[in-house]
This record gives sequence, structure tokens and C-alpha cells, in this order.
Amino acid sequence: MAEILQREAVYLWYYFTIQLEQIFPYWVLGMLLGSAISVFAKGKIHTMMGRLQTKRLGFLGVVPASILGIASPLCMYGTIPLAASFSKMGMKDDLLAAFMMSSILLNPQLIVYSAALGGTALTIRVVSCFLCGICAGLLVRFLYKNKPFFNFSGFDGPKNRDSDPNILLRFLKNLGRNVKATGPWFLLGIVLSVLFQRYVPAEAMTVLFGGNEAFGVLMAATIGVPLYACGGGTIPLLQMWLADGMSLGSAAAFMLTGPSTKITNLGAVKIVLGIKRFLLYIAFIMVFSLITGLVVNVFI
Repeated sequence: MAEILQREAVYLWYYFTIQLEQIFPYWVLGMLLGSAISVFAKGKIHTMMGRLQTKRLGFLGVVPASILGIASPLCMYGTIPLAASFSKMGMKDDLLAAFMMSSILLNPQLIVYSAALGGTALTIRVVSCFLCGICAGLLVRFLYKNKPFFNFSGFDGPKNRDSDPNILLRFLKNLGRNVKATGPWFLLGIVLSVLFQRYVPAEAMTVLFGGNEAFGVLMAATIGVPLYACGGGTIPLLQMWLADGMSLGSAAAFMLTGPSTKITNLGAVKIVLGIKRFLLYIAFIMVFSLITGLVVNVFI
């Protein structure tokens, strides 16, 4: 018995070191880039977003709003106070919807992490998140044209934690917070991927998530709801699932439903939407992810 346990420990450690070696550089680079943008470029990105309300772009304004949402390094609890301040300045809800939706789904740090999945999967993730933000903005614009969609009452402006006068210390403090917030989830993701790789047959992943069947996309979209905890933590799982036969469409669906239904993000979104519009948000995410997954499987 002891010999069997020792052999299993050797196998698991081997898989763990392989996964860590493959993913770790992307995690480190993501940490550095995310902190650099947060410290040196966050203000400029948010200033550009604020200026959108002065430009007469019509419905096309949701395009730059979605891009800026992806570029913003803030989490959802940081994005909502920022959106509240924009709303008080008179920004329309369609621009806020596009910005907030894409901000939920993606950020510069997660883009770097996702590069570990390969160029095709990375492109699919960036494009689908960008389009999701645009669609959210357009739906709010045309369905809630004459009535408010968000309720930001009670929200103050965002608090700036990067205020140390020493620029190097400001960057290092931000980097430390990033490592503390994502490091445990990153390691947990590797551990889960190791367990899947060792004890779940690759054939099972192919049957569950592979092929062009709608069932596989639906399963991936559904499992993204309870399983997603941190973007960096899911990258090892996705990498292993793709290697074991998960279709790109299923991966795309998972990458959309996961961050948008993460429990902390859901709590923040429900605060500003109310129950009726919150249910519409959930329905929109599920439908968009399913359509995206099916389209990806057909054309890629």
C-alpha cells in the first residue's frame, strides 16, 4: 500500500512540475503587466472612457467602450464605482454596459495568461469578449432607450490604492497585491488539472466537451458557472482539457460564462441591476456563450 501511494505521489508531482513549468512564465508576465498598467496607465484608460460621452459616435460608441473595458485592469468591484462616477457625469447606459461587460470578461493580465492556451484560443477569447461587450451595449441602447438600466445610487467614486509617492514602491505594492490575490488560485488550478490528467480518462473529456455537438458547448457553458473562481486558475484546466479533446467552441463558452457568473462578479452586478435586469443579464450571457461556442466549432 505504501509503495502504491509513493508511486502515485511521484506521478502527481511529475504532472505538477510539467504544468507549472508550462504556465508559470505566463503567470509571472501577467502579474508584471497587470501591475504596470494599473500603476502607470489606468488613469489614462479611464480618462479616455470619460471622454467618450463628449464624442458624437452614436451606437458606434460601444466599440471603443468595449475596448477600454478590456484594457482596464480593475476588478468588477472596482469597475462599478468608476461606472457610477461616469454615470453621474452624464454617460449613457449603453456605453457603461459595453465597458462593464467586457471588463468583467477580460483584462490585460488575463490576456497574457490565456496566451498559454495557444494563439487560436487567445484570439477567440479576445474577440468573443470584445463582441460580447458590444452586444451588451447595443441591447441596452435599443431596449432601454428611454429608461435607466443601471442604479448606481449610493456608490462613491473609485478609491485609488496606488498612491505611494515612490513610483517603484507603488508598483511593488500593486504587484504584491496581485500575487496575493491570484497566487493561491493559480496553484489550485494546477492541482486540479493534475488530478484531472491523472484520474480522468482523456476519452471522457472528448465525449463531454469534444466535437461540434451543441451538448458539449452547453456542458462547458454550464460548468463554467460553478467552477470558475479566478481567471489565472482556470488556464491550467483549460490547457489540459483542450489537450484531452475539448473543442475550441466549448472552451470559448467556458471562458465567457466563467468570469461573467463568478460569484463575486454576480454579487456586484446584482447590486446595480436589480432582480429583473439581473436575470436578463444571466440569460444574455448563457445565450451569447452558446451561440459563440457553436459558431467557433463550425468555422474554426
